[in-house]
Amino acid sequence: MKYYSIKLCGLLFFIISSLSNATEVITINHEHSDITSKVREAIENVTEKDIKIVFEKGVYTFLPDYALSRHSFITNHGNGYKRVAFRFEGFDSVTIEGNGSEFIFHGRMAPFQFEDCGNIKVSGITIDWDIPLIFQAEVLKVDENNGWFDLRPLKEGYSWKFKDNHISFPDIDGFNFHEFGHTHCFDPKTKSTFHGANGLHLNPNRVEKLSNGTYRFHEKLKHYPPVGCIVAAKGEKELNRYAPAFQTQNCKNVNYDKIIIHHALGMGFLFERTENITISNGGVYTRDGSDRYISSTADATHFANCKGDILIENCRIEGMLDDGTNVHGTYVKVDKVVNENTVIVELHHFEQAGFQFADSGDEVWFVQKPNPNRGEVNTVKSVKFINDTFSKITFKEVIPTTLKKGDILENKTWNPNYTIRGCKISKHRARNLMLKTPLKIVVEGNYFSSDMSAIGFRGETYNWYESGAVQDVVIRNNHFEYCVHGNHDLPVLWISPKLNRSFDRTITYDRNIVFEDNIIETFGDRIVTAEQVDGLIFRNNTIKQTDNAKKIHNSKPMFEFKNCKNVIVSGNRYIGANTQILKTDKASETHLKFKRNKGLKL
Repeated sequence: MKYYSIKLCGLLFFIISSLSNATEVITINHEHSDITSKVREAIENVTEKDIKIVFEKGVYTFLPDYALSRHSFITNHGNGYKRVAFRFEGFDSVTIEGNGSEFIFHGRMAPFQFEDCGNIKVSGITIDWDIPLIFQAEVLKVDENNGWFDLRPLKEGYSWKFKDNHISFPDIDGFNFHEFGHTHCFDPKTKSTFHGANGLHLNPNRVEKLSNGTYRFHEKLKHYPPVGCIVAAKGEKELNRYAPAFQTQNCKNVNYDKIIIHHALGMGFLFERTENITISNGGVYTRDGSDRYISSTADATHFANCKGDILIENCRIEGMLDDGTNVHGTYVKVDKVVNENTVIVELHHFEQAGFQFADSGDEVWFVQKPNPNRGEVNTVKSVKFINDTFSKITFKEVIPTTLKKGDILENKTWNPNYTIRGCKISKHRARNLMLKTPLKIVVEGNYFSSDMSAIGFRGETYNWYESGAVQDVVIRNNHFEYCVHGNHDLPVLWISPKLNRSFDRTITYDRNIVFEDNIIETFGDRIVTAEQVDGLIFRNNTIKQTDNAKKIHNSKPMFEFKNCKNVIVSGNRYIGANTQILKTDKASETHLKFKRNKGLKL
């Protein structure tokens, strides 16, 4: 076993044994100066395939100046050159023991990248930024008729500048967002997204400096922010997802324990083509007592074409500007049928550019319009990467003779089982969970509070091309409270594939979903909306209508079914006064069983 130690003086002390296949152990003692180059050099000097880094407990500073710079393809983020603090590639095992340390980053940095590694274990680390790459301000006054609103930007701990009737941020190391871009309204009393507020896209024509630290934004908007809210902006679309805190790509057996992410310049945890993942006893949320409202600027956790078992357990997830978790595969479009064994396929969304859809040995489903269901299966013989958008795939067997341009492929091999339990997800934009995998899904013992739907099943061939019609789902013993409190006409449970017009919307898509023994406390009406489902059981749940928040939309049916089969709503208890219980089309009504429900009178 090899040992390294980085001392306060910055020197490396090496105690090296002659054992083969040893684990190289690097001990990093605390120091107050930038630690980036020393961590980088220590990793780059490792000669074994197994590495262990142990940090003395302390607060460590990471600056981008001497960080590794490399071009990175990062799905659902902006590709390009990133400044990387921890880069691990090709290791058989990687262990990092933080011992409760805090890693404070500065500017545009990608904290962790793992690629082609096995047996990863990272524990006891808190990640934050000295200055977040966001803009926050209190809304003081709104004049919709004249098209302006007054803000008082937060200054202490933030960075921005006013010049030529324009505000840009974060004004760090020469980088600025020149649009506020995606902007969301938060309630300073609860730190949740503001009740009934809309998401905004701010790009004012001009900004006028007033007195007492107040600025007037001149911009005609469809919706204006509520007076008293905190608006939080993350910048323009193509720049505001720089990198996740943890990018894990083509790895296996990953365990992130006691990791807390207070801020990230993209997602908190991103996994691509990774097998067997556990995130436990940590979370993604802003620091307690802080006046920051944004933790990660995108999803807290995201899983793209993973396999094996995913477990998220005992985690707190708050403040992100997108979903708590998104689990999905990837659809690619057939651009050209080359011959009886070969096709050229296209990645559709610009933030999927460079993503590896398949590799030799993978099994692939053919999905042929107008049927959205999985069809024939074939095994990949080889893949030729043409560029970041197109790849040529050759199959071992003959492809369907009816396959044509515009049909889609889905990777069968890379789909995971997914379990989330004992977690709390709240105080953020979008959905708590977006789930798209055909294997086993278990959601149990969690607390959910949502800006949009709490749980969504939404495979789609429209924008992101995220695949994963579900086939085996259990959602049980969860507590849903104050859900859908943004200005969204959505239900708590939302099952609605987003298929483009070339697909038949009457054919069922998702299957076998059980929602049982849950508590739903809601100010709104809508509980379940389901489209194109075959096999939905909603049973033994308690629904309590509350009066602690104002209804946002007019009365809506609690249950709505369209083009569904084999739906059972039974044994549920409703406490409330909504008389609009059920809306269904003829196709769904034929197969619907609505029975033994207390307080739900049709």
